[in-house]
Amino acid sequence: MPAIDLREGRVVRLRQGDYGRQTTYAADPRELAERHAAAGARWLHVVDLDGARSGRLDNLAAVEAIAGAGIAVQAGGGVRDEAGVRRLFDAGAARVVVGSLAVHDAARVAGWMDRFGPERFTIALDTRLLDGRWVLPSAGWTEVGERVLGELVPWYERRGARHLLCTDIERDGMLGGINAGLYRLLADTAPALAVQASGGVGALDDIRAARAAGAQAVVLGRALLEGRFSLAEALAC
Repeated sequence: MPAIDLREGRVVRLRQGDYGRQTTYAADPRELAERHAAAGARWLHVVDLDGARSGRLDNLAAVEAIAGAGIAVQAGGGVRDEAGVRRLFDAGAARVVVGSLAVHDAARVAGWMDRFGPERFTIALDTRLLDGRWVLPSAGWTEVGERVLGELVPWYERRGARHLLCTDIERDGMLGGINAGLYRLLADTAPALAVQASGGVGALDDIRAARAAGAQAVVLGRALLEGRFSLAEALAC
């Protein structure tokens, strides 16, 4: 699943979620989406990085343009209320990705799944290993609360969630390989969830490792943008 991260309408990538370690790419978001669709991708993962910090949908126009490129889009970043969910659906998103609120107000997110259907949401639990616990930073990875991965994942599974995106923050944007152990843990903890692996993919073997660990999808960001492999090669894995 190719990723398009947006800041001020441009395609960017951050390293380990650090807004001060940004790489900006020349690709136009809509044109990039069209290229991915032509190469065979069925889904795109789109993140409004500005919105993740501000709590607003700052790149909604870019999301709408991408959604018009003939490919299914899951989009998030800045979703804080039901109005934001509806705006993303109206912009063409097939699934809404909920991150910070999925940690801080899980009951509200579960209510949205009841109202719109669980298939239309991806629960994004970005995590970092701290003192032996997988903690769940939020607000663009700038805040760390008390919730932990092992508690929240089974809770969402019981509430009927279908899709879980889990990013190992320490590996995000680093191209150093995925944390296969994390995805084996998730597969064992919540087998009913379709897990999307994210963070660290730098080679085709990382995609194979994610699949072997039980992930149903792999989000591809920097490795694709920098030509480490082609999307066709990734899909063939």
